Amino acid sequence: MPRWGWERRMTEPVLQADRLRKQFGQTVAVEELSFAMKPGSSLGIVGESGAGKTTVARMILGLETPSSGTVTACGRDRSSPARSATERRERGREVQIVFQDPYSSLDPRERVGQGLERLLKLHGIGEASQRRDRAVALARQVGLGDRQLQALPRALSGGQRQRVAIARALAPQPRIVVLDEAVASLDVSIQAQVLNLLAEIRETTGVSYLFISHDLAVVRHLTDDVIVMHRGQVVERGPTPRILDEPEHEYTQRLRASIPGPGWSPHRRAREEPSDGYQHPRA
Repeated sequence: MPRWGWERRMTEPVLQADRLRKQFGQTVAVEELSFAMKPGSSLGIVGESGAGKTTVARMILGLETPSSGTVTACGRDRSSPARSATERRERGREVQIVFQDPYSSLDPRERVGQGLERLLKLHGIGEASQRRDRAVALARQVGLGDRQLQALPRALSGGQRQRVAIARALAPQPRIVVLDEAVASLDVSIQAQVLNLLAEIRETTGVSYLFISHDLAVVRHLTDDVIVMHRGQVVERGPTPRILDEPEHEYTQRLRASIPGPGWSPHRRAREEPSDGYQHPRA
């Protein structure tokens, strides 16, 4: 599928947070977070459960309203909730999300192809025949075939369901995709295949990723820069290779120590372990 075309022409940040703060009662979930993402870039936000990273994702998506600070996506302020269904759809065309559990985000009664076509219709994309063609193209892009398009979610493997979730996120051609622990529930070998797929999609389309994860090994494979959060605060940030290879903060060092043993590589695992049915074109 051709590159969508807008990222390389733009110089302003595609996503920006300025002193973002979120408080629930007496608990501060996120404290004074700021960052700016260039078009086509990939930023990781890492930390253990309770670090505040998912709260950041929810504020960016408009599911939570910041207590203070601002979120700007695609040049528009996202700090306040959408005021209408039309505005929600407009926001959805620019920013999409892939959740950790793909099954919970799929209608168990709806076949994969029908779901993709319905989503395209919701976003006002094409006529019926064009939507069918687009659904097939999306399936091909994420390594799914006609059999999976005709299947119900329960008939798919975990890796195939996550591919469907990625196809759904790509359907409106967003400029930003938030990946919230998007491979955490998958076996390591399937993780590798999905990570390779995501990297290829980014290279092909120029989409920007905000990657939420607790796993530094996964973050290494997919991000340019990383922010490390602990109890709602940023403890370290910088280029991903430096943060992973030379962490300065004790908390980052502990996270790094949890990475699987020497020689662990998504590419190697993808070659050595059983496949979920998708043959990566570079394998």
